[in-house]
Amino acid sequence: MCNEHRRNVELGKISDAFAQLRIKLRFPESAPNLAALDSIRITDPSAIARWSFADEERAAELVQRRWSWPGPTGKPVFNYRSEGRDFRNSASQGRCLIMADGFYEYTAPEDGSKRKTRWLFTTEGEALFGIAGLWRTHETVGEACTMLTVEPGPDIQPYHSRQIVIVPRADWAGWLDGSAPAQEVLRPSPAGTFAVRRA
Repeated sequence: MCNEHRRNVELGKISDAFAQLRIKLRFPESAPNLAALDSIRITDPSAIARWSFADEERAAELVQRRWSWPGPTGKPVFNYRSEGRDFRNSASQGRCLIMADGFYEYTAPEDGSKRKTRWLFTTEGEALFGIAGLWRTHETVGEACTMLTVEPGPDIQPYHSRQIVIVPRADWAGWLDGSAPAQEVLRPSPAGTFAVRRA
């Protein structure tokens, strides 16, 4: 499962991506200071876009929230299976996009050592993508987010038995505002979506 991602894009590029889609983007906690990060791990804060409930005007908002909340056994919920589920928005939980420009997967060691091989996945032709996620308010950690997963597409299958969902930009608005049915958006990525290299 994906337990590490990367965000090396500036805030301006995130804003531009939403502007190109004609989605108003707000910063309810002031514009976040998004330092370039090669590694965002479980429990680290991550930049998420979610639907704004501030008023009736259609808009998304960008905030930073902890990646993962504690599950029933105390283990972090950082990936969440999406099959057969529909996800609704409310003032205390809902859909989000986790903004990134890369994510990592690990495979068994190739040289007989104990160290796993780390692979970086980036999207072909786009410097930024949105990972389908959920955010919720948790009684012990406050607001936090998790990534949604599906069966792997052909680019991911050689590396892992599940994949996180990359939401096509044309679906960003529908995913965030809840108008797009979850199962129409939450699908494996087609072949050629990702460039893969050893990290």
